[in-house]
Amino acid sequence: MASDAVELADRLVFAVTGRHLNDLQRTILRQVWQGQKYLDIANTAGYTEGHIKDVAYQMWRLLSRVTGEKVTKSTLKSALKRSLRKMGIDLSSGSSSYSSAEALGPPLVLAGPASAGAEPLRQNSPNLPNLLDTGGQGVQDDRAKSFMTLKREATLEDGEQVAASDPGFVGRQGAIADLNALIAQGHRTIVIQGEGGLGKTTLAQHFLAQPPLAQPPLDLTLELLMAKHPADLTPVEWVVEEWLRQDFGVEPGREFGVTLDRLRRQLRQRRVAVLLDNLEPALDAQGQFIAPHRRYSELLRVLADSRGQTLTVITSRDRLCEPGLPIAHYRLPGLGLAAWSTYFAHRRIPPQESVLAAMHSAYGGNAKAMEILAGVVQADFEHSLAAYWQAHSQDLLGPVDLKNLVESQIHRLRALDPEAYRVFCRLGVYRYQEVPTLPCAAVQCLMADIPPQRHPAIVTSLRNRSLLEYRQGRYWLHPVVQAGALGQLAADAKATTDWETAHRAAARCWSDSIQRICTQEDAIQALEAYYHYVAIQDYGAAARVILHSRDNQWQQFLPLGSTLYRMGLVQPVTDAITTIIGHIPPQNADASELSNILGDLYWIQGQLDQAIACQQDAMAIAQGCLRAEAPSPTTHRWYYLTMLVVDSQLSLGLYHLDLWNLDTAANWFSQVIATATGTRHQPWADKATTCLALVRSYQGDRASAQRLVDAVAEQVQGRGQSGRHAFFVQLLGHTNLNLGDLDTAESLFNLAIQAAEAGHYLQIKANALVGLGRLKSQRRDLAGAVADCRSAIALLDEVGAHGDLATAHLQCALTLACLPAQSAEAEAHLDKALNLFEAIPAPQQVSRAKQAWMLKPERV
Repeated sequence: MASDAVELADRLVFAVTGRHLNDLQRTILRQVWQGQKYLDIANTAGYTEGHIKDVAYQMWRLLSRVTGEKVTKSTLKSALKRSLRKMGIDLSSGSSSYSSAEALGPPLVLAGPASAGAEPLRQNSPNLPNLLDTGGQGVQDDRAKSFMTLKREATLEDGEQVAASDPGFVGRQGAIADLNALIAQGHRTIVIQGEGGLGKTTLAQHFLAQPPLAQPPLDLTLELLMAKHPADLTPVEWVVEEWLRQDFGVEPGREFGVTLDRLRRQLRQRRVAVLLDNLEPALDAQGQFIAPHRRYSELLRVLADSRGQTLTVITSRDRLCEPGLPIAHYRLPGLGLAAWSTYFAHRRIPPQESVLAAMHSAYGGNAKAMEILAGVVQADFEHSLAAYWQAHSQDLLGPVDLKNLVESQIHRLRALDPEAYRVFCRLGVYRYQEVPTLPCAAVQCLMADIPPQRHPAIVTSLRNRSLLEYRQGRYWLHPVVQAGALGQLAADAKATTDWETAHRAAARCWSDSIQRICTQEDAIQALEAYYHYVAIQDYGAAARVILHSRDNQWQQFLPLGSTLYRMGLVQPVTDAITTIIGHIPPQNADASELSNILGDLYWIQGQLDQAIACQQDAMAIAQGCLRAEAPSPTTHRWYYLTMLVVDSQLSLGLYHLDLWNLDTAANWFSQVIATATGTRHQPWADKATTCLALVRSYQGDRASAQRLVDAVAEQVQGRGQSGRHAFFVQLLGHTNLNLGDLDTAESLFNLAIQAAEAGHYLQIKANALVGLGRLKSQRRDLAGAVADCRSAIALLDEVGAHGDLATAHLQCALTLACLPAQSAEAEAHLDKALNLFEAIPAPQQVSRAKQAWMLKPERV
């Protein structure tokens, strides 16, 4: 019976259109008649489910025309049976009084041009319903009208409309409705899954902008574009640091767990939407996060917190299979033919129904393919779909993914416009991650070997072919297109130097574009040059990017690495240096400076053993260079190498002071004083003298401490207005407090706080507040002392400086111990201090804290 129905439906369609159903249409019709689902049909026929749905949708429309009533998958049997019964054919009994070949009677001849090349039909057949309402104009007029009807109805069928503000966004109202339905079901994390180029990102962005999600309105939308290659993925620690600092105005912690807790607290207070775009490079073959990036699962768990107000939308080619994550997957189908026809009509490409249907079928409704094809037809085939398809239809027979389409476009670009092809391939070297779009200069720098008058035409050529994206003065490559460009450049590099040349040009562009670092964006953009040099394994040049000194927003002239970590980007700089430092020759002074910066990075993160090892390496390398080169003391080379030595010695003293290894700290400070006093490095001698005075005051050597304070107080206080010296001003305040000069100490602490607030040095401000807490405690202003300690703890908890935070908790405990009613809270602070010191580990600080607690309420 199903076969009879198919044959009779085919005859009906042929009677109206002059065309038979194709094999796929017949297969779909037969299996739907037998009750099969679209997915089962797709698996049997070897197509995607989305493609089967598209073909079926058009077939139901066609059958609706030929039967005169609405035909859908669910009404197919009843509608077709009613139509055939009108012609005396009854399929309900499982047999027919007519064979399928005879059911519609002998052929009919139609007058007019429509009969050319078509099987004739018998006129006025009593068995044929009146399907044509155009009178003598016949089949040709009906065909001409059919595509225009389809195009008009494309804006109405199933609520699919072209967005007035974005004509390129078509055919996704059903998908948006599906996503909203998932949210209504309680899903908070949704993965939009599908092959490359389907339009997952565009859908996600439009979905997050829909009015239903804005009632009440969102407080914040966060977007993260994942790198194309696993080696270039941004560590999740950087991502969360950036969100907290830039979007929530909160400082991240030193430990990732602390940072995530701060993010969780923020998400419980605000309505946030998060888009993680193109996740698949971070996933392994099993759909779980690859080993270096396992912590992304921790971020997703925080985003899915049931007490939060966060909606997370993820786009990925692969299914995310992390156990324990509450995730809803939404498989995005290809766009329907109606959406393609609407899009091409908007691009002013004349409708050619059969050609467009063939192209749509070949590319599976891929959204990016639709955009690229429209650009090619416009630019190179004078808006003629037929001309394009005649030239290229044989290249794309059968199922074709977007990667093949992009490669086809690249090869074609090479044949038509070799110069544009070279520039396109070179554009693949950019990462499009932390800096996701390019300024015009970044495109121009890749065309140094091309006459300037050709540059606009090349950019236009790439844009017209949808190979180069553009918006508001910025350029970028679609991720799939970028992968094709980079792959082609790597292949061509076997015969040319374009690979290295392009990376070097891009690196120079990033470095030259930043003359002064005023914002975090400036610093991140300057760091982009590093990644280009690493890509070509020029580790020396990569090191020089990190060490390139510029003026910054705090009137300091510092290496890029130092400025970055002062801006809070500790982990990115740590990762950058550890990646290359093993490739820098140990006799190279750059290795010394990199180790020096890396030591401070580890110090900030509370990893003091590693920090000490780095500074010892830095000092040994610089001393080796001094011995080998023996530069004159009047040269800059001598100044630079000696500066590395004394700065490492000063840092080692500070690290041991934090560990409460006072004798060792004093020895390092004494070495700096001996080396730098009376030389061009006198500022380091002044800093070391300040530190040594503090050590002597802790050791009880009041006379020595006072002599050192007197020797350096004028210089340090004179520089105290500058944020760069605020650290040593507060150290001098602690020394005066230990010596009993409370008024001077108070003045120095306030001066340090003022400078720290101007430069956003939270750690320095907190340390000065701890000093004020100690001072007020000695003056018996216990309420004020506790308030200062609590303020310091809040700041240091935000910064994540474990050693200073432990000291603040200890001082708070000792102050609260003077208040009998606060003994429980005092012990709680003591426990926190001991736990932090033990975690560093700093055993001498643990002993000191326990001794101070035994002597309470004496001051530390």
